[in-house]
Amino acid sequence: MNEEILKKIYNELQKGNRVCFVTLTEVRGSSPGKQGATMAFFKDESIMGTIGGGLVEHAVINKCRECISKGEDYNFEYSLNEESLETTMKCGGYIKGYIKVFNPKPKLLIIGAGHVGNALYNISRNLEFYTIIVDDRQEFANKERFKNADEIYHGNIKDILKNINVNDNTYVVIATRGYEKDIEALREIIDSDAAYIGMIGSSKKWKSLKEELLEEGINKNLLENIYAPVGLNISSNSVEEIAFGIMAEVLLVKNNGELSHRKDKKRK
Repeated sequence: MNEEILKKIYNELQKGNRVCFVTLTEVRGSSPGKQGATMAFFKDESIMGTIGGGLVEHAVINKCRECISKGEDYNFEYSLNEESLETTMKCGGYIKGYIKVFNPKPKLLIIGAGHVGNALYNISRNLEFYTIIVDDRQEFANKERFKNADEIYHGNIKDILKNINVNDNTYVVIATRGYEKDIEALREIIDSDAAYIGMIGSSKKWKSLKEELLEEGINKNLLENIYAPVGLNISSNSVEEIAFGIMAEVLLVKNNGELSHRKDKKRK
């Protein structure tokens, strides 16, 4: 069973989903669960394994729901008696355990494998992102240019994006070779669960693109959530530095940060 649980956990992480893995680390007295018992709780609320069932397992499952939402581990301990399940020892058994949350790598979906896309990928390599490269041109989206990318696709951008799992752990940067490809990509993912969608280009370009999508019936609130023009303004026209500004903005969103200088906080 443990081997099956571990395989399932691995597969869910590959899909970009969090998983809770529960282990009983200490059991004393009368308890249906045994020390070392394991259980996995998945994002779709399916469960593999058991820590003994009953009130204890029910309480731990509820805690797993919280942990999988927050992405935080949790230590638990319970005392058992015939009337209640409490957190202090009384006359029944006692169990102690740990909920480990496995967090998948955040996914960086780069749509556009040109100069900016390539520079963005190079910066992201040391940041533990699962990287996906998409472009309509094979001469740009290939293993020679993106040797260590996790997934590389070339061809019809719209069709490719239909088959990519874009979830709330996905950060998307659109930097294709032109207006038409940019808007094609945005149409496909704008109503996805992506944690971040950024688009390269000028304010004038974004205004024009936004007006076109509004005329098509795209929800205005969805458009307001797009980071366009993409990236932090670091006053540079260098491709590498533009990519650095984009990656800084992605990290700011991912880490729920705020745009400020640490030295200013220190002086207060």
